[in-house]
Amino acid sequence: MRLDQLKILLVDDNQHMRVLLIELLRAVGINKVHEAADGAEGLQMMRSHPVDIVLTDLAMEPLDGIDFVRLIRNSSDSPNQMIPVIMITGHLTMRRIQEARDAGVNEFVAKPITARNVLERLQIIVDHPRPFVRTDDFFGPDRRRRNDPNYTGPWRRSGDGPQPLARKS
Repeated sequence: MRLDQLKILLVDDNQHMRVLLIELLRAVGINKVHEAADGAEGLQMMRSHPVDIVLTDLAMEPLDGIDFVRLIRNSSDSPNQMIPVIMITGHLTMRRIQEARDAGVNEFVAKPITARNVLERLQIIVDHPRPFVRTDDFFGPDRRRRNDPNYTGPWRRSGDGPQPLARKS
């Protein structure tokens, strides 16, 4: 992975967290980092600067990370609907993770962050990108993380195929 070639957009309303992340990214060779203080500014930054990956906080005002990702994925004037997004958050409840995943987030990093965690997520995005999926109510990276090589059936989920008739007693 050529870290020195990556262009990162960092979106976080906390200036101290942005400084920490920028220093962490620079320490591993990523020097092309653009900053935004909220999702609206992040969209403007994406329109004016080419970026490869977005790192965004979840809890921001006035436009939080989940709404920001929804705009990236679904807005007709989105600068790049398929850009990989890593969400950085201290709010790792199952409900918030599912909400962010359903908005189209690729990966998560839990606070407190470590260089190792950030680098692992960047490597996953660069070396193992997931295909994008479009359905009636979702556009984003495939939420299924693994393929079972031993599975030979036509349906991926138990509810995908024909359902057996209910038995009457």
